Amino acid sequence: MQDPKRRRPGEAAFATLMALASLFLLWNAFGISRFEALSAPGAIPMATTFAMLVTATIVLVKTLRAPVDKRETFFRDILPPKVILTTVMLVAYAFALKPIGFLPTSAVFLIASIRLLGRRSWGFSIGIGMLSLLGIYLVFRIIFTVLMPAGIVPEGEILAWFHRLLGRGN
Repeated sequence: MQDPKRRRPGEAAFATLMALASLFLLWNAFGISRFEALSAPGAIPMATTFAMLVTATIVLVKTLRAPVDKRETFFRDILPPKVILTTVMLVAYAFALKPIGFLPTSAVFLIASIRLLGRRSWGFSIGIGMLSLLGIYLVFRIIFTVLMPAGIVPEGEILAWFHRLLGRGN
Protein backbone atom coordinates (compact mmCIF):
# COMPACT_ATOMS: atom_id res chain seq x y z
CA MET A 1 0.00 0.00 0.00
CA GLN A 2 1.09 3.58 -0.73
CA ASP A 3 2.73 5.42 2.18
CA PRO A 4 0.62 8.58 2.73
CA LYS A 5 3.71 10.50 3.84
CA ARG A 6 5.42 9.99 0.47
CA ARG A 7 4.82 12.09 -2.63
CA ARG A 8 3.55 10.18 -5.65
CA PRO A 9 4.71 11.00 -9.19
CA GLY A 10 2.82 13.99 -10.58
CA GLU A 11 1.41 14.98 -7.21
CA ALA A 12 3.48 18.15 -6.89
CA ALA A 13 2.55 19.25 -10.42
CA PHE A 14 -1.14 18.64 -9.70
CA ALA A 15 -1.02 20.53 -6.39
CA THR A 16 0.72 23.44 -8.15
CA LEU A 17 -1.91 23.41 -10.88
CA MET A 18 -4.71 23.51 -8.28
CA ALA A 19 -3.11 26.45 -6.46
CA LEU A 20 -2.63 28.36 -9.72
CA ALA A 21 -6.19 27.60 -10.83
CA SER A 22 -7.51 28.83 -7.47
CA LEU A 23 -5.49 32.04 -7.82
CA PHE A 24 -6.84 32.55 -11.35
CA LEU A 25 -10.43 32.00 -10.16
CA LEU A 26 -9.90 34.40 -7.24
CA TRP A 27 -8.67 37.05 -9.67
CA ASN A 28 -11.74 36.52 -11.86
CA ALA A 29 -14.06 36.64 -8.84
CA PHE A 30 -12.39 39.89 -7.77
CA GLY A 31 -13.13 41.28 -11.23
CA ILE A 32 -16.88 40.77 -10.79
CA SER A 33 -17.36 43.73 -8.46
CA ARG A 34 -13.97 44.32 -6.88
CA PHE A 35 -14.25 44.47 -3.09
CA GLU A 36 -17.06 47.00 -2.77
CA ALA A 37 -19.10 45.48 0.06
CA LEU A 38 -19.97 42.19 1.72
CA SER A 39 -23.25 42.17 -0.22
CA ALA A 40 -21.59 42.87 -3.59
CA PRO A 41 -22.15 40.32 -6.38
CA GLY A 42 -18.54 39.15 -6.21
CA ALA A 43 -18.37 38.65 -2.43
CA ILE A 44 -19.40 34.97 -2.33
CA PRO A 45 -17.27 33.96 -5.34
CA MET A 46 -14.29 35.79 -3.79
CA ALA A 47 -14.77 34.11 -0.40
CA THR A 48 -15.13 30.70 -2.02
CA THR A 49 -12.10 31.06 -4.28
CA PHE A 50 -10.05 32.53 -1.43
CA ALA A 51 -10.84 29.40 0.63
CA MET A 52 -9.84 27.31 -2.39
CA LEU A 53 -6.55 29.18 -2.69
CA VAL A 54 -5.73 28.82 1.01
CA THR A 55 -6.46 25.08 1.08
CA ALA A 56 -4.67 24.48 -2.24
CA THR A 57 -1.62 26.33 -0.92
CA ILE A 58 -1.63 24.23 2.27
CA VAL A 59 -1.83 21.04 0.19
CA LEU A 60 0.94 22.30 -2.09
CA VAL A 61 3.28 23.08 0.83
CA LYS A 62 2.62 19.68 2.45
CA THR A 63 3.14 17.94 -0.88
CA LEU A 64 6.42 19.68 -1.62
CA ARG A 65 7.74 18.81 1.86
CA ALA A 66 6.97 15.09 1.46
CA PRO A 67 9.76 12.83 0.18
CA VAL A 68 9.33 11.39 -3.29
CA ASP A 69 8.24 7.75 -3.52
CA LYS A 70 10.88 6.14 -5.74
CA ARG A 71 8.93 2.88 -6.17
CA GLU A 72 6.33 4.39 -8.48
CA THR A 73 6.61 5.92 -11.93
CA PHE A 74 4.17 8.32 -13.52
CA PHE A 75 3.42 6.36 -16.71
CA ARG A 76 3.27 2.96 -15.05
CA ASP A 77 1.34 3.69 -11.84
CA ILE A 78 -0.44 7.03 -12.28
CA LEU A 79 -1.19 7.46 -15.98
CA PRO A 80 -0.70 4.12 -17.76
CA PRO A 81 -1.02 3.81 -21.55
CA LYS A 82 -4.56 2.35 -21.27
CA VAL A 83 -5.77 5.50 -19.52
CA ILE A 84 -4.15 7.71 -22.15
CA LEU A 85 -5.63 5.62 -24.98
CA THR A 86 -9.09 5.67 -23.38
CA THR A 87 -8.87 9.46 -23.04
CA VAL A 88 -7.89 9.80 -26.69
CA MET A 89 -10.81 7.53 -27.62
CA LEU A 90 -13.21 9.71 -25.60
CA VAL A 91 -12.00 12.86 -27.35
CA ALA A 92 -12.30 11.15 -30.76
CA TYR A 93 -15.81 10.00 -29.80
CA ALA A 94 -16.81 13.57 -28.95
CA PHE A 95 -15.53 14.89 -32.28
CA ALA A 96 -17.04 12.05 -34.34
CA LEU A 97 -20.46 12.07 -32.66
CA LYS A 98 -22.10 14.82 -34.70
CA PRO A 99 -20.75 14.11 -38.22
CA ILE A 100 -20.92 10.30 -38.05
CA GLY A 101 -23.85 9.95 -35.66
CA PHE A 102 -24.67 8.39 -32.33
CA LEU A 103 -25.19 4.77 -33.38
CA PRO A 104 -22.00 4.02 -35.35
CA THR A 105 -19.77 6.20 -33.17
CA SER A 106 -21.08 4.70 -29.95
CA ALA A 107 -20.86 1.16 -31.33
CA VAL A 108 -17.19 1.58 -32.26
CA PHE A 109 -16.39 3.31 -28.97
CA LEU A 110 -18.13 0.71 -26.81
CA ILE A 111 -16.66 -2.27 -28.64
CA ALA A 112 -13.13 -0.82 -28.62
CA SER A 113 -13.39 0.18 -24.94
CA ILE A 114 -14.64 -3.22 -23.85
CA ARG A 115 -11.92 -4.93 -25.88
CA LEU A 116 -9.18 -2.65 -24.51
CA LEU A 117 -10.21 -2.49 -20.87
CA GLY A 118 -11.79 -5.92 -20.48
CA ARG A 119 -9.16 -7.87 -22.41
CA ARG A 120 -11.89 -10.18 -23.71
CA SER A 121 -12.36 -11.70 -27.17
CA TRP A 122 -13.60 -9.68 -30.12
CA GLY A 123 -16.82 -11.73 -30.16
CA PHE A 124 -17.53 -10.94 -26.52
CA SER A 125 -16.64 -7.26 -27.00
CA ILE A 126 -18.90 -6.92 -30.05
CA GLY A 127 -21.77 -8.77 -28.37
CA ILE A 128 -21.67 -6.80 -25.12
CA GLY A 129 -21.04 -3.54 -26.96
CA MET A 130 -24.03 -4.02 -29.24
CA LEU A 131 -26.29 -5.16 -26.36
CA SER A 132 -25.24 -2.11 -24.37
CA LEU A 133 -25.87 0.17 -27.32
CA LEU A 134 -29.31 -1.38 -27.87
CA GLY A 135 -30.17 -0.82 -24.20
CA ILE A 136 -28.93 2.77 -24.25
CA TYR A 137 -30.80 3.46 -27.50
CA LEU A 138 -34.07 1.96 -26.25
CA VAL A 139 -33.98 3.85 -22.96
CA PHE A 140 -32.90 7.25 -24.24
CA ARG A 141 -34.22 7.41 -27.81
CA ILE A 142 -37.40 5.34 -27.65
CA ILE A 143 -38.58 5.71 -24.03
CA PHE A 144 -37.33 9.22 -23.18
CA THR A 145 -37.35 10.43 -26.84
CA VAL A 146 -33.96 12.11 -26.54
CA LEU A 147 -32.73 13.21 -29.95
CA MET A 148 -29.34 11.73 -30.79
CA PRO A 149 -27.12 12.94 -33.64
CA ALA A 150 -28.28 10.92 -36.68
CA GLY A 151 -25.15 11.30 -38.82
CA ILE A 152 -24.79 8.68 -41.54
CA VAL A 153 -27.52 6.34 -40.25
CA PRO A 154 -31.01 7.15 -41.63
CA GLU A 155 -32.54 6.69 -38.20
CA GLY A 156 -35.78 8.54 -38.96
CA GLU A 157 -36.52 6.32 -41.94
CA ILE A 158 -35.73 3.18 -39.94
CA LEU A 159 -38.06 4.23 -37.12
CA ALA A 160 -40.80 5.13 -39.63
CA TRP A 161 -40.41 1.68 -41.23
CA PHE A 162 -40.84 0.02 -37.82
CA HIS A 163 -43.92 2.15 -37.11
CA ARG A 164 -45.43 1.12 -40.46
CA LEU A 165 -44.50 -2.51 -39.80
CA LEU A 166 -46.28 -2.41 -36.45
CA GLY A 167 -49.30 -0.66 -38.01
CA ARG A 168 -48.82 2.61 -36.12
CA GLY A 169 -47.74 4.73 -39.08
CA ASN A 170 -49.87 6.45 -41.72
